[in-house]
Amino acid sequence: MIVLGIDPGLSLTGWGVVEALSKDKINAIQYGCIKTTHSAPLIERLHVVHDELQSVINRYKPEVVAIEEIFFLKASKTVASVGQSRGAIVLTVSMNKISLFEYNPRCVKIALTGYGSADKHQMQHMVKTFLKLKEIPKPDDAADALAMAICHINSTKWR
Repeated sequence: MIVLGIDPGLSLTGWGVVEALSKDKINAIQYGCIKTTHSAPLIERLHVVHDELQSVINRYKPEVVAIEEIFFLKASKTVASVGQSRGAIVLTVSMNKISLFEYNPRCVKIALTGYGSADKHQMQHMVKTFLKLKEIPKPDDAADALAMAICHINSTKWR
């Protein structure tokens, strides 16, 4: 199973593609970030998110996408911009007829560490461990996207 994890954002959208052979055998295929220019008009920024995500989908052909739910305790301006980017992402995934799964931050932390209040460093270390990487993925948004993909795999029933 090829899973595309996404950490939505307007300035930076993290993405990570993993292949799951089983719950215990997960390989990182590739990861990165979609960056938009802060000074560009909103419509152009959303277009960049769509176009670059479409390129990722075309290249890696994920079977499912796991995306972070919006966390509403953040500043309202941040929630609004993340929501707009997330809308572009959900539309792109829908246009490609890929199944979409949503996970809240606490669920992701539990799936990776067993502890719903794990800090960022604990999460990054677990991503590195699960994927048997030499270093913690950078930038943080890409590591968060990989965590999203791992969460989906850990939440999936295997035969």
